[in-house]
Amino acid sequence: MAPPHRATRIGAKPAGPTGPTRRSLLAGVAALGALGAAGCSRVATATGTDGGDLLDRLRAAGVVRLGIAGEIPFGYIDTDGELTGEAPELAKAIFQRLGVDRVQPVPTEFGSLIPGLNSQQFDVVAAGMYVNPERCEQVIFSDPDYQMLDAFIVRKGNPKGLHNYQDVVKKKAKFATGTGYAEIQYAIDAGYRESDILIVPDQVAGLNAVEAGRVDVFAGTALTTREVVKKSARAEVTEPFKPIVDGKPHVDGGAFAFRPTETKLRDAFNVELHKMKESGELLRILKPFGFTEDEMTDLTAKELCG
Repeated sequence: MAPPHRATRIGAKPAGPTGPTRRSLLAGVAALGALGAAGCSRVATATGTDGGDLLDRLRAAGVVRLGIAGEIPFGYIDTDGELTGEAPELAKAIFQRLGVDRVQPVPTEFGSLIPGLNSQQFDVVAAGMYVNPERCEQVIFSDPDYQMLDAFIVRKGNPKGLHNYQDVVKKKAKFATGTGYAEIQYAIDAGYRESDILIVPDQVAGLNAVEAGRVDVFAGTALTTREVVKKSARAEVTEPFKPIVDGKPHVDGGAFAFRPTETKLRDAFNVELHKMKESGELLRILKPFGFTEDEMTDLTAKELCG
C-alpha cells in the first residue's frame, strides 16, 4: 500500500463505481471490528520491558488486534462479509504459529494507521504498508512480505504511449492517482505539476476516470491496476515498471508495522515470515489475492528504511 502524501483531493468523485470503494470496504470492516470490541477502546499499555512483552500478553489474551485500512487486496470484506486480504490472512497464519489463535480487525483510515498504532488503538498494522525512511522514524517494520512495481491504467491500445512517469510529463497527459498513493510523489519527481494531478479515492475511481476520458492515465501498483481492469472493455494496464527515486529505479516493499518498543514481537514475526518464504507457503497464501512469483521478495526492512 502506498505511503501517504500531503496532496489534497481535486475533482469530484466519479459516479457509479464498478466495484466496492474504499469507503464501503472500511464501513464493512468497521462492522466486523465492532464485534467483541465492546468495553475495550485500546490495547494494554506497554510495561517498558526491554524488547517489549506484547507477545506474551497476546498469547495470554488469545487475540491480536490488527490495524486495517479496508482496501483490496490488502485487507477487505469479501462477499460473505468476512475479513480477508493478503495482510489479514498472513497475520492469521503467523500469529497462530506464535500462539495467538484469533485476529480482530480495527478499522481506520490509512493515514491514521501509524498514529493509531503508537497510541495503542491496536497491536499491529496489517495493511500492506510500504516501508520508507519517514515511516521508519515512527515505527519498526517486519521484513516485507511482498515487493511491488507501478503500472498505469490507460485506454485500450494506450493511444498516448504512456509507459512511465517521464512519458506522462513529456506528452502532457492528464494524470490521476489515488488518495495517499506513493505515485503522487513519483509523478512530481518526474516533473509533473502537483496542482494538475487528479486525486481519486481508489483504483476503481481511477478506472472510471480513464474510461470516461477525464484523464489519460491512472497510476497505481501493478497488482491493483491489473486486477481492476479485468472487467473493463475500454481500458488496459501497462507493463509494470520501476519508478525513479533519487535518480535510481526503485522497488517498493510492503510489511507489517509494530511499535518501536516491541522488538521481540517483530523479531518473532520475522522468524515465522522467513520460514514461510522458504517453504513457499507465503506465496500460497498471497496468490488468491493476485500476487505472483514476481511480487515475492528478499528485500529487508533495513534496506528500505535506508
